[in-house]
Amino acid sequence: MQVYVVGGAVRDALLGLPVHDRDYVVVGATPSEMVAQGFLPVGRDFPVFLHPVSHEEYALARTERKSGPGYHGFVCYTSPQVTLEEDLSRRDFTVNAMAQDAQGNIIDPWGGRADVAARVLRHVGPAFVEDPVRILRAARFMARLPDFELAAETLALMRQMVEDGEVDHLVPERVWQELSRGLMTQHPSRMLQVLRACGALARLMPEIDALFGVAQDVRYHPEIDAGKHTLLVLDAAAQAGFSLSVRFSALMHDIGKGLTPPESLPNHPRHELAGVEPVRELCQRLRVPVECRDLALLTVRYHGEIHRADRLSYDELVSLLERVDAFRRPQRFELLLQACLADARGRTGYADSAYPQAERLRMVLAVTRGVDASVLAAQYPPAQMASRLHSTRVELLTDAGV
Repeated sequence: MQVYVVGGAVRDALLGLPVHDRDYVVVGATPSEMVAQGFLPVGRDFPVFLHPVSHEEYALARTERKSGPGYHGFVCYTSPQVTLEEDLSRRDFTVNAMAQDAQGNIIDPWGGRADVAARVLRHVGPAFVEDPVRILRAARFMARLPDFELAAETLALMRQMVEDGEVDHLVPERVWQELSRGLMTQHPSRMLQVLRACGALARLMPEIDALFGVAQDVRYHPEIDAGKHTLLVLDAAAQAGFSLSVRFSALMHDIGKGLTPPESLPNHPRHELAGVEPVRELCQRLRVPVECRDLALLTVRYHGEIHRADRLSYDELVSLLERVDAFRRPQRFELLLQACLADARGRTGYADSAYPQAERLRMVLAVTRGVDASVLAAQYPPAQMASRLHSTRVELLTDAGV
């Protein structure tokens, strides 16, 4: 039995990146031999085991045969006779198809080490086209490794996979898994650019793809193109270190601009309202988690009003806070302000600009949260509570002169 470290751990070590997780391939062993040594079987589709002490994953060397469309359309074969080279040949990219033995020697049958040095992401072989998840992984790796370029022949294969309909067989949960991981990189815009370049963005998120080529008012958007603006906003959220829900909201915020009638360009009136239902439908289609969906819907609907906070009356400011549920959900309101900050900075020449609207709204919330709703409830019937609470908040804000 021979054990090798494989995949990302070998790649990241060569890149000088921290190695957080290690995966292992075991050659020359059977499942019963692994169990006899204390390993815990966890694999459903092929033999994967957890180490009895470290709990790291050890997979038996295997080969695969395409048996149907999509991510699950494979038959896996494991045997003590499967070689390390055969196992590595089934992997996606050359930089992930390297192994390291116990002595530190690197086994590299597919040229991964050279591609690491050249900063090229390249597929291992023609079997790449059999798994549509590899399109998502390619896009995610390009976001995670910003100094890499995607090999032209790999992009060509990805385009062919999209044309052949392989992407249409991806399950929503796996799309979201890869998308969310890509969003949490330092340069998530590169993931969207790769998906668009191969045609997958139009299949997976046509609402985002539709933004490219849509004009915006150059007075507010020097970058002009709504799709380019969206990518800048997404990267601004990433550079600020914002959470997944904020980054997803940044990606979604201007979807309504793709629905603006030509005669209304480039001003996009009421694009906030127009984007609400498309975002709701996209979130349902991709099984987006509730916290990401809800923040995205708030961002889409209210980012325009938040940008105008310095021009709103006290009555309008209180009404805005009430509609976004800021009094009951102040932590979520702060995330909403972060998404709007990313929107303001996601414009050519505005990457480091101040955003006084957020500070003003924080001050307004701090002042108006001083109203004790229980005191008002003792004085007014339920039918009057909402209006009295609102007017009392406005009066308090007026007196404070914020």
